[in-house]
Amino acid sequence: MIFSTRQPLWRFPADLNLRAEDVTFPSQDGVTLRGWFIHRANADGSPAPTIVFIHGWPWNRCGNRAGATLLPDRTIDFLEPAAAFSRAGFHVLLFDLRNHGLSDARIPVTFGVNEARDVIGAVAMLRARQDVDGGRIGLIGYSMGANAALCAAPECAPIRGIVAVQPTSAQVFAPNTARDVLGPAGPTLIQIGGLIHRAFGAPPLSAIAPAAWVHRLRDTDVLYIQGAGDRWGSLADVAAMAANTPRARPVVAAPSNERYGGYLYVAGHVDAIIAFFRESLGVEG
Repeated sequence: MIFSTRQPLWRFPADLNLRAEDVTFPSQDGVTLRGWFIHRANADGSPAPTIVFIHGWPWNRCGNRAGATLLPDRTIDFLEPAAAFSRAGFHVLLFDLRNHGLSDARIPVTFGVNEARDVIGAVAMLRARQDVDGGRIGLIGYSMGANAALCAAPECAPIRGIVAVQPTSAQVFAPNTARDVLGPAGPTLIQIGGLIHRAFGAPPLSAIAPAAWVHRLRDTDVLYIQGAGDRWGSLADVAAMAANTPRARPVVAAPSNERYGGYLYVAGHVDAIIAFFRESLGVEG
């Protein structure tokens, strides 16, 4: 909860013949962040819409490689959907949040609260580029990254579209995960861990609650995706977020029997995700 296991980069744009450049930029509060700017196919330098992928904990810009942590997980690959977006005419930014990948450290991990400053920095960097249409930037975040996207978007408006894949309220996610992974003693251990987390400067778990933030997204279309059988998150929790979101689409309840099934929905339905961003960003097909 304080630090993050840093996964190495395990796949690269060149693996899919994507034209990309390394980018380095500051977060809103000065943390140095690193990533890849993947150009749209047949880019001619004119301004184009851009999609920002925002990873979960403890992933990186590639997504998640199964077996990289002690938690039960599955591989989630960002480069395949990024390639689909590129072919569809979107630039794509993949970057490492603070404390992850190759970006600099600033502890603690806060599951979206401080990480929102990284998203704000990413959007500012994109809007400084001549080949990006600054009014047509969309965000797709996973778990902690979804929290960060929902928190950041009002601070870097206009963000016309967000896909929030399994965002989490810490008071739901933390005890559920601890119980599933550690057994009956897990929730008690999480309470102790939460005190240590706060001692390192983190907000209380009760403050990591997207349902309390999303009313500010007045001009943003939001598509929530949540695994129906997720034992760590909660469909009811995400439904509460959607209920407080002015322009929420119907929540997608992805078939799953564990956490990672929900994450895999995007890769399996990338055409529908692209269609959502075309509509919300006003991009012709």
